Amino acid sequence: MARIVMKFGGTSVADISRIRNVARHVKREVDAGHEVAVVVSAMAGKTNELVGWTRELSPMHDAREYDTVVAAGEQITSGLLAIALQAIGVDARSWQGWQIPIQTDNAHGAARIQEIDGSDLIERFKRGQVAVISGFQGIGPDNRIATLGRGGSDTSAVAIAAGVKADRCDIYTDVDGVYTTDPRIEPKARRLSRISFEEMLEMASLGAKVLQVRSVELAMVHRVRTFVRSSFEDPDAPGMGDFDNPPGTLICDEDEIVEQQVVTGIAYAKDEAQISLRRVADRPGVAAGIFGPLAEANINVDMIVQNISEDGAFTDMTFTVPSGDVDKALAVLNQVKQTVGFDAVQHDDGMSKVSVIGIGMRSHAGVAATAFRALSEKGINIRAITTSEIKISILIDGPYTELAVRTLHSVYGLDKQ
Repeated sequence: MARIVMKFGGTSVADISRIRNVARHVKREVDAGHEVAVVVSAMAGKTNELVGWTRELSPMHDAREYDTVVAAGEQITSGLLAIALQAIGVDARSWQGWQIPIQTDNAHGAARIQEIDGSDLIERFKRGQVAVISGFQGIGPDNRIATLGRGGSDTSAVAIAAGVKADRCDIYTDVDGVYTTDPRIEPKARRLSRISFEEMLEMASLGAKVLQVRSVELAMVHRVRTFVRSSFEDPDAPGMGDFDNPPGTLICDEDEIVEQQVVTGIAYAKDEAQISLRRVADRPGVAAGIFGPLAEANINVDMIVQNISEDGAFTDMTFTVPSGDVDKALAVLNQVKQTVGFDAVQHDDGMSKVSVIGIGMRSHAGVAATAFRALSEKGINIRAITTSEIKISILIDGPYTELAVRTLHSVYGLDKQ
C-alpha cells in the first residue's frame, strides 16, 4: 500500500463525462489499496470566465475579492468529483484549501504556500476516505482565501504530497508525458521515461508547458517523485495501475537516472523582445540603475549581454523581455535615461529563445559548439547566448524557431530511440 496524490487539470475535468472518467482513475488506485488524495483544477475555461467577469465589473478590482471569485471554479470541481466517486462506491469528501489548511502569504492573486498541516488528511486516509481537494488556493494571514496564480493547482498537488509525505504525486493532463521537444513542431519527438528535477525545472522555465515552474521547484526541494500522465488513457488499460512503472514520465532525483543523456530536450519560448542600450556610461551602479526599476515594474528580464568599448568608457547593454512588456520597459528606461546615461535605446520584437537542456552537459565538452555549427549551416543568425551548467539558451529571429528546434533535436540524436 502506498500514499498517492493525484492531480487533474482543467481539460481532464472539462465536463461531466470527463469527471466520471477521472473518478474511474481514482477508483483504480483505491481498489489497489492505496491511500489517495486528489487535487483538481477548475473545469476548462471556467477560470477565464470568472476572471473576465471580475475585470468587466472593475479593471482595478480588490485582489481579495478577485481571489474569492476565481477560487470558486476549483470548489465546484471538487464537489462534483466527490459526488462522482460516491456514486461508484468510493468514500470521498471534498476539501477547500482553507479547510486543510493550506497556509499562504498575503500576496492575493499570486500567493506562495507557507505551510500545510496534513494531519487531518492523514486521519481520513486511515479511515479509507479519499480527499478531493480544490487546487490553486489556500488561506492567507488575513484569514481570507488566497489563490496561487495561474497554473497553481500543480503547486497545490506537490505541496500536499510533501505535506502528507506521499510516495508519489501523479499529475494527469492532456499529454502522456514529457517529450524531448514539442511534438507539434517535431513529430520525431520522443516521450522521456525519466527526467531529473533540474532538467524539468529548466524545461518548464524555458517554455515547456507541461508543468508549472513553481510546482517543479517545490518537488525538487522536497524530493517529491512526480509522474506526468494522461487522463485520457483508459483507466483500466494494461499497465495503468502499475505502481512502479506506470505509463508517463517520472520526474525524480538525478541519482535515479542510470544512463544520463548528454542532451535531454529542446525547449523554446516565442514572443521575446530584444532591447539594446547604446553607449551606456561604464561605471559602478549603472546595471542596478537599469534593472532595478525594471524589476520594480514587474518586468522579467532574461538574457543579458554587455559589450565594453575599447577605451572602457562606454558599454552597449542588450537584454530580453517578454514582447508584451516592451512598451512598459521602454517607458521605464526613458524615465531613468538621464540618471543612468545612455545615448539611445533600440528594440526588436518577434524574437524566440531556443534552449538545449541536459544534465549530461556537465561532463561533456563541445555541446555548445555543436549547436552553433548546426544553426550556422541552416543560415540561422544567433542574436544572444546564455549558458548554465545544464543548459544553453540562444536568441534567434522568430520565423526560424521551428527550423532551429528541429535542427537541434536532430543534431543531438534525440529523434533516435
